[in-house]
Amino acid sequence: MQNHVVIMAGGIGSRFWPLSTPEFPKQFIDILGCGRTLIQLTVDRFKGVCPMDRFWVVTNAAYVDMVRQQLPELPADHILAEPAARNTAPCIAWACWRIKSEDPEANVVVTPSDAVVMNPEEFRRVIKNALDFTAHRDAIVTIGIKPSRPETGYGYVEAGSPVTEEIRQVSAFKEKPNRDLAEQYLQAGNYLWNAGIFVWNVDTITKAIRSYKPNIASDIERMTTPEAVRAIFPQCEKISIDFAVMEPAAADGRVYTHPADFGWSDLGNWASLYDKLEHDACGNGAVGNVHLYECRDCVVHAEDASKVVLQGLEGYIVSAKDGRLLVCRRSEEQRIKDFSAE
Repeated sequence: MQNHVVIMAGGIGSRFWPLSTPEFPKQFIDILGCGRTLIQLTVDRFKGVCPMDRFWVVTNAAYVDMVRQQLPELPADHILAEPAARNTAPCIAWACWRIKSEDPEANVVVTPSDAVVMNPEEFRRVIKNALDFTAHRDAIVTIGIKPSRPETGYGYVEAGSPVTEEIRQVSAFKEKPNRDLAEQYLQAGNYLWNAGIFVWNVDTITKAIRSYKPNIASDIERMTTPEAVRAIFPQCEKISIDFAVMEPAAADGRVYTHPADFGWSDLGNWASLYDKLEHDACGNGAVGNVHLYECRDCVVHAEDASKVVLQGLEGYIVSAKDGRLLVCRRSEEQRIKDFSAE
């Protein structure tokens, strides 16, 4: 059985404006200032899991050229261009049906393109464990991240009884909690962050989609030509894989989780970037030629500016990109989408 990796790369990253825009979203940007974009880092951490000719990327049709430029070793026909955004269930279904047509016994990992992993060796160990588990079982595995804080911005997985030394049955999926409930989850010890990384074999997932979402299965099976993709995909039900498959499959006892701790962050906003950057003595994190004077607890990203000098700011986000400038209190980050829309 051969392993395949599916990378979902269609999001627009609106919470990272002005760094990320619909024309050039965050997965194609070197957000960490490390010389690699987020999608390139995603490929890097899967090296050793499968060769490049068994990677697949599902992305918006507008981003196909960016994928080709940043992942030149990826087979051209493994870039699946969505003509419209329909959430993760149709995206994943399309990729898995395509993989099954080439490799009917494939074992598959599905991952977002915009997360960060600080310990890639441990990441690969966990992924390989999960792939070993699903290789010859009718099982779905979701990677659960051991929480380090009472996070309210993530969904959670409730882990139940162990079935192997490291893999446990999933009792339930939980929506993003309020602060009190997040504290309870942390104290309970069996609740994990839902990283949105899934492992299964293609037979298992195609059967599950046919069972729980036969309408999506029917649509995908009719997408046999580029013309059919353009006509049918935009009509697919817009629904996440969590609601479409994971939750009903968990209720049927078919979903498992692998608890993990490999320095994961979904890098979904400026707060998560701040956490991942190195900080100076005053708690500032910066990317680019940035000079800070009497500043505290700021996050600054200005990689394409020749020089940035800031004085006297405390608790601010500052970002400059392609003539756009954001100066915003970190405490007001949730308003950035509104600011950028004006």
